[in-house]
Amino acid sequence: MTNSARFDRGHTDDLMSFLAASPSPYHAVANAAERLEKAGFRQVAETDAWDDRSGGRYVLRGGAIIAWYVPEGATPATPYRIVGAHTDSPNLRVKPIPDTGSRGWRQIAVEIYGGTLLNTWLDRDLGLSGRVTLSGGGNRLVNVDRPLLRVPQLAVHLDRSVNTDGLKLDKQRHMTPIWGLGEVAEGDLIAFIAEEIGVPATEIKGWDLMVHSVEPPAYLGRDRELVAGPRMDNLLSVHAGTAALAAAATAGSRLTSIPVLAAFDHEENGSQSDTGADGPLLGTVLERSVFARGGTYEDRARAFAGTICLSSDTGHAVHPNYSDRHEPGHHPMPNGGPILKVNVNQRYATDGSGRAVFAAACERAGVPWQSFVSHNSMPCGTTIGPITAARHGIQTVDIGVAILSMHSARELCGAQDPYLLANALTAFLES
Repeated sequence: MTNSARFDRGHTDDLMSFLAASPSPYHAVANAAERLEKAGFRQVAETDAWDDRSGGRYVLRGGAIIAWYVPEGATPATPYRIVGAHTDSPNLRVKPIPDTGSRGWRQIAVEIYGGTLLNTWLDRDLGLSGRVTLSGGGNRLVNVDRPLLRVPQLAVHLDRSVNTDGLKLDKQRHMTPIWGLGEVAEGDLIAFIAEEIGVPATEIKGWDLMVHSVEPPAYLGRDRELVAGPRMDNLLSVHAGTAALAAAATAGSRLTSIPVLAAFDHEENGSQSDTGADGPLLGTVLERSVFARGGTYEDRARAFAGTICLSSDTGHAVHPNYSDRHEPGHHPMPNGGPILKVNVNQRYATDGSGRAVFAAACERAGVPWQSFVSHNSMPCGTTIGPITAARHGIQTVDIGVAILSMHSARELCGAQDPYLLANALTAFLES
């Protein structure tokens, strides 16, 4: 990672590999952890006592990862610099009793997770991924990364008004994938998964499974200046934050704060879980780090008071076919650099002092940046930013990368922007 805005396609190539290898939040944190291990970080268990030695550590819990680097000379009151992100994306998730079907078709019962664009899952080759829990309590990752499922759209001959009146999808009746022909057999899916991962079906006692598009990420455009791929919201930020933390750790004792990556699960449905941003995970990890260095509650309060978080999530690039839906004076473009996200009603946590922090990081990295604000007549989305600020009393700034097709099964960003974001995040963590 260099402090230069010059485009490094190698970073974007690595992002595409990360996206392809991370079809579920559980795979995303495993892949982030693998990258951090190579950078010298080590996993610590929440059930163990923590020591006060310097170096890189991380905690895994379900689909969340909290990683941090304690430089030599850090005191119990040393503040944190946090990059926040989330690992989950809107999709279709397998129900507790998955085997269903009708009229000679075998199907898989699914729930709709998050605010997904339902039509983008139609007529797409889908795999199956996630994790299963075994009888001994351990978890195994699952990734059937080949065409297995499909949600077929009704032919235009049977829906003559679809192109004039619009496509209308019922979440319960129209979104059930097919995966074969024949009679429905209870336990069929789990038996199939057991065979895929090489365990007896009786060993699988629980599962968190979801579908994913098996089409790999790809460069797009005349000059390959765009990238199309799945789960950019928000694995693009998880990947950039992981790279930035690994790079910041090389600064060692030159660091005056403790750099942190906090990648949570369940942002797309409100963050209220033990692995979500509205849960206690981040606060607990940061407090334990303070106390492991011999700190008191006073040290914890001082550290938190000096802490800043960049909440990095994707935002909306101006859409050429729907430009009237965007605020006229704020039209973020792909490859224009990361965006600063502002909403005075606290859907984003950015204020003027946060803007200054972000601008300074971009200037230090030699990275251009843009501003985003919603059209006054359009509702504004939100992120983990306001949750982090309110729950922990931490100054938080909302940023990200401008994309198109947000919450689609396949999204679009500028090929340069992931690299520019990672450089800005590195400068923030190191400063």
